[in-house]
Amino acid sequence: MREPFRTIEWVEGRVRLLDQTLLPMREEYREIATVDEMCDAIRRLVVRGAPAIGVAAAMGIALGVQAGDEDDMARFSARFEEVCERISGTRPTAVNLFWAAARMRSVFHRCRSGRISELKQMLVEEACRMEREDRELCERIGAQGEGLLEDGETVLTHCNAGGLATAGYGTALGVIRAAVERGKAMRVVADETRPLNQGARITCWELQKLGIPVTLITDNTAGVLMRRGEIHKVVVGADRIAANGDTANKIGTYSVAVLASYHKIPFYVAAPLSTIDRALESGAEIPIEERNPDEVTHIGGVRIAPEGIQVRNMAFDVTPCHLITGIITESGIAAEPYREAFEGFFGRLAVGD
Repeated sequence: MREPFRTIEWVEGRVRLLDQTLLPMREEYREIATVDEMCDAIRRLVVRGAPAIGVAAAMGIALGVQAGDEDDMARFSARFEEVCERISGTRPTAVNLFWAAARMRSVFHRCRSGRISELKQMLVEEACRMEREDRELCERIGAQGEGLLEDGETVLTHCNAGGLATAGYGTALGVIRAAVERGKAMRVVADETRPLNQGARITCWELQKLGIPVTLITDNTAGVLMRRGEIHKVVVGADRIAANGDTANKIGTYSVAVLASYHKIPFYVAAPLSTIDRALESGAEIPIEERNPDEVTHIGGVRIAPEGIQVRNMAFDVTPCHLITGIITESGIAAEPYREAFEGFFGRLAVGD
């Protein structure tokens, strides 16, 4: 299946982003030339989705050091660290952002004994390598997970965990894509995903581009369809997964998981190993971003709520591990106890398997 768009790429010293705030009405690309522009793009959700944010963070760091002093390593090191801190401060929940910054720091400290001009190029090469790797990882996630889906099934997904949330192919949608590519007839039901409607605006747009049948529903319709037997599986993405398997994803995911559990419908999370934060014991430690109240009180710039109303605009929620049937990674499908399964996956990576 041909990729109908590119989410993020490095082009001649700049980063080219598909502006997701404009979808589905306009398909426009933005040229990002500075770390300030990249920080703004991440905060405003021009680029979004944990894996894509990770790649954007790495590319933003590479951009941010290009104007650094060419002959003083101490000043250059200080500038590099400042850029990393600025990128890391853009959004708190998606762990891939911090993973990317740590990976860029590793390259920096490993190679800082050489010339600054060479170090700059190495940072660009590492960021571009991460973009290529992310696409490959998503394809492996799809291959791992497609066997969970049967020919003729309808799959519910929440928010967007497709190529638009990654460097290409997608995680949750990647599992569905892989099933379709293997000849299975699949249908997708997409929650609208209020308040920013990533399901309505982005997932539906992406699936139409791919030619995969999709039906849009309001967020409060999922339970009815489950009760009527019209949903067979649920597959969602993740922004951060704790060591015990508790998973943070777009607000509303927890509600879908509770409904799926009640109706005995398998609920799967698809995410790369980089989304697993083994430093956190449980989802209770995952920081949850709260965003501007205007996202709730307005739609398309039009006010829909009274002036002065109090608002809670939590961008994510945490689904407890016991509600998750399995977590699909590039290294395999984890099931409870998740901690042991994750350690096995990371152990194989450590020995180069």
